Amino acid sequence: MRLPIHALLLDLLVAIPLSTLVGAHSIASSSRNEVARGSAAKTYAVQDWYQDSDFLGWSFFTGKDPTNGNVNYLSMDDATSQGLAYVDWTDNTFVMEVDSWSTVPAGGQRNSVRITSNSVYNGGLFILDAAAMPVGCGTWPSFWTNGPNWPMAGEIDIVEGINNQANNQMTLHSGTSNPCTIDVASHGTFTGHYLNTNCYSTENADSGCSILDTDTSSFGYGFNAAGGGVFAFLWDNSAGMSMWHFARGDIPADITNKAPTPANWGTPAGFWSSATCDIADNFYDHSMILDTTICGGWAGGAYGNSGCPGTCSDMVANATNFANAKWVINYLAVYQ
Repeated sequence: MRLPIHALLLDLLVAIPLSTLVGAHSIASSSRNEVARGSAAKTYAVQDWYQDSDFLGWSFFTGKDPTNGNVNYLSMDDATSQGLAYVDWTDNTFVMEVDSWSTVPAGGQRNSVRITSNSVYNGGLFILDAAAMPVGCGTWPSFWTNGPNWPMAGEIDIVEGINNQANNQMTLHSGTSNPCTIDVASHGTFTGHYLNTNCYSTENADSGCSILDTDTSSFGYGFNAAGGGVFAFLWDNSAGMSMWHFARGDIPADITNKAPTPANWGTPAGFWSSATCDIADNFYDHSMILDTTICGGWAGGAYGNSGCPGTCSDMVANATNFANAKWVINYLAVYQ
């Protein structure tokens, strides 16, 4: 989420269906074969479990949005006092939302929240269970991990999209001279459509290597209509990076039972093989981040092709547009 994605790909993403994406290639297998590479076959145990008020102990980012979004990120005290970060004790969910009631001028800064985990990770199985994610024109929600000195320690975008986008976009950004690309020659290793294959990123060339989920319940309105669901990300330095999405009715029992076994989940939506990406050298010391920005380099740049009315700058002033721009988190777990 650190930086905007290539403009051409954005236009394709938001304007036309997957079946007609120009330059997108399906690497889907006709059957969902078992993924038993590396540590996928093991059963994982909880390392860190974040739920309800645990998120209030994360670090609340208050600096200028790095993507040049039209947001003012609030401190924990301000976010809680203004009702933008709180626990709904009726179901023990953590809610993090965009201000949808204040008067803000067109092109102004609307209050929002961005939080970062205090713990850092160098691998593991990450599972986010969300009942809802932010939706609305101009919104750009993301769940991602990031290392120090971007892009040298890498960035991993697990959940990301903009405006009225229907499909989740998963992306790796690498910054070292050690190669990191999507292995497009190995068919059947993921079910999504790849967009860019080279993960190397700089301040001026920041697309990274992206895979688009084919499931319209993986993002935005479709995700919320399905009652939310689970995103699972397996970071295995020896085998690669794997990402899955499960709609609420399809969550594997082993995840529900806190004994996740990725080998049982079938082909992931996205996979970055260690055969073509030096995982350990490109990705290390990552914190987890949850946020929602508005407009900015990606959502603002692609707004004209999103089907949304007017301009992104004008939409900032429409408070009611952001009534459903909220994360509703059941839990976030890290397993080892």
